[in-house]
Amino acid sequence: MSNFRFTRPDRFPPIVKNLIIINVLVWIAQLIYDKKDGLTMFLTQKLALFPINDPEFKPYQVATHMFAHSTYTIQGNIVFFHILFNMFGLYMFGRILENVWGPKKFLIFYLSCGVGAAVTHLAMQYIMGGNAAAVGASGAVMGIFVAFAYLFPNTELMIIPIPFPIKAKWVAIVYILIDLFGGIGQLQGDNIAHFAHLGGALTGFIILIFWNKTNRKTLY
Repeated sequence: MSNFRFTRPDRFPPIVKNLIIINVLVWIAQLIYDKKDGLTMFLTQKLALFPINDPEFKPYQVATHMFAHSTYTIQGNIVFFHILFNMFGLYMFGRILENVWGPKKFLIFYLSCGVGAAVTHLAMQYIMGGNAAAVGASGAVMGIFVAFAYLFPNTELMIIPIPFPIKAKWVAIVYILIDLFGGIGQLQGDNIAHFAHLGGALTGFIILIFWNKTNRKTLY
């Protein structure tokens, strides 16, 4: 006779919950303190990741950029899609990984993907040129999604506006190809940090391979 203990998955596990809270609070602070009483406070400028050869670059931005998001407006209306999509992705896929790995391992993975995204973005920006600052959790979230697609490759996802489900592994490949072409093409008007996404994906994949080789049980 063997002992078996069933643990119900947490629908909103603590690390994912707190990461979302932190991101939302930082975004609200950006809205408040970027401009106050007619004076520009530039909180976003302090948190954003500037090119490594820019006077505004600070080493701590490698970490802070992943907790800040765009606060620009269109016709006076705040555009919140950047933070909305990132936090939605973190919740949808991060909660599953946190339930599988546990809080500590998930947090290490998430932060590592964010730092890997920053390092890749800085390196490619230095090589290919560019002077735009970057903000957002997209690199870390991309690492989370690649991990989900690696562990659950045949899970079917509904991607708007595609009217039929697509397996996670194919969605991940398509996203990676889009970022690869977008990063190399450097299309005018494209303000997406494609190489940050690729850096997060690559970092996540490398960590998964390492964990898989060293301790298969704790990965699955």
